Amino acid sequence: MKKFIILLLCISLVSNLTYSQALTSKQIDSLVNKTMEVMPLAGIAVAVVKDGKVIHAKGYGVTSIKTKEKVDENTLFAIASNSKSFTTAALAILVDEGKLSWQDKVVDYIPEFKMYDPYVTANFNIQDLLTHRSGMGLGAGDLMFFPDGSNFTIKDVLKSFQYQKPVSAFRTKFDYDNLLYMVAGEVVARVSGMSWADFVEKKIMKPLGMNRSAGGYQLLKDKKNVSMPHAAEKGVLRQLQPYQDGDGTLGAAGGIYSSVNDLSKWLLMHLNDAKYGDALQSQLITTPNHREMFKPHTIIGFNIKPDSRNKRHLNAYGLGWGIEDQRGNILISHTGGLPGMLSRTAFIPELNVGVVVLTNTDPGGYSFQTISASILDTYLGKPKTDLISRTLKNIQENESMGDSVTTAVWNTVKTAKADHLKLENFIGTYRDPWFGEVKIALKEGKLWFTSARSPKLNGQMFYYKANTFAVKWEYNEMPCDAFAIFQVDEEGQPTGIRMKSISPNTDFSFDFQDLDLQKVK
Repeated sequence: MKKFIILLLCISLVSNLTYSQALTSKQIDSLVNKTMEVMPLAGIAVAVVKDGKVIHAKGYGVTSIKTKEKVDENTLFAIASNSKSFTTAALAILVDEGKLSWQDKVVDYIPEFKMYDPYVTANFNIQDLLTHRSGMGLGAGDLMFFPDGSNFTIKDVLKSFQYQKPVSAFRTKFDYDNLLYMVAGEVVARVSGMSWADFVEKKIMKPLGMNRSAGGYQLLKDKKNVSMPHAAEKGVLRQLQPYQDGDGTLGAAGGIYSSVNDLSKWLLMHLNDAKYGDALQSQLITTPNHREMFKPHTIIGFNIKPDSRNKRHLNAYGLGWGIEDQRGNILISHTGGLPGMLSRTAFIPELNVGVVVLTNTDPGGYSFQTISASILDTYLGKPKTDLISRTLKNIQENESMGDSVTTAVWNTVKTAKADHLKLENFIGTYRDPWFGEVKIALKEGKLWFTSARSPKLNGQMFYYKANTFAVKWEYNEMPCDAFAIFQVDEEGQPTGIRMKSISPNTDFSFDFQDLDLQKVK
């Protein structure tokens, strides 16, 4: 789920629009159409809200390159980590109802919750679940859910944290995580007596009239007009299978499916201080708890002398939202990414404007970013520059750099000789305390890696150098091949395995580096 990190890169986002304080649907059409001309995209949907009204809601392209069905304003997309703001809203509602407090300790609701340190366990509160300041590393434990198809449950998630090695002191550094949001979803379930998905659908989506949205793909009652994920490889689109969330454990961190029509209602509620309805007669969240979500709880960056274009001093994280200042205004936003699905929701309260962009192609020129930024730049009055070309260049440079690394590795593999090794010495069962067992076996004279609990992590191991093998996964919906580095004893016998991604562009949710596989038999 790395795409949120794009929010943090501080890329100079630009556009070709003529800047004004009134943006027309024709201008938005032109921007999207130009994007689709130069970037491989299957489909995209865009909505803009301004001054309490939806001024644009439209789909472009197709839901599937196989069926050729058209995207419209009601087409459902996986919104991935944009789901996190729904989880924080659910908790805010429970705070309003007096059923918990933001500062309550997690162990008061989930006694089996255990972190890597007794002090951290005892003091970890509800807001700590939401603010990416746990002390654990980027994406720690995500490998339990990436790729999909594993059998890990919330019980496994709760047990996993005690085995994670911290990379910073508690509450001192931002490192994006997903698993703690799953714990937040479990808090919602235990306090409310209903599942996270049921709570979100009944307490948030239904009141706001988000009638097509659901807490996960498996919960969609009607799978018509649902966008399929795609990958763009060397300019060619390939359709993928939707991410399967099993029992819905991922939901609170990234499971929601929604449309730009429904998410327009979500943004309007936030822009109206959590009020909704025809005459804004209803209140979803009280003003104090609504505003708590948009306070800078974790500082990511600060610049006393910002660049002249963005004039961004502060970059921070609130409760389920990213926060930054731009040209004297506060921009609230979040992005989301699952295989073949990228999205962004963003709004500027002082300008009473919001944007949602949903796409079904990865990377798709990061159009979820370029289009949303171009529209918001219009209202912020930023100088005119060419965002699409600059972003495309950045993507190409990153892909080229990643390709050069992986090509060098596989070229080395082609000429590497393992004649001095006895492959049978490497076979056996290796176990990591949070990821479980991995089996190394011989198949037709070749070493194979197979995860017991994540069956898509299955692939041939190719000799690379020294005690290192390169694993070519059979799973190919996201690039994630990895090194397996065997640890040996004084007799040269394998005792364990350390791992790391081969490509520097591998999604951070493939946190192979956090594994500590020890041979058990």
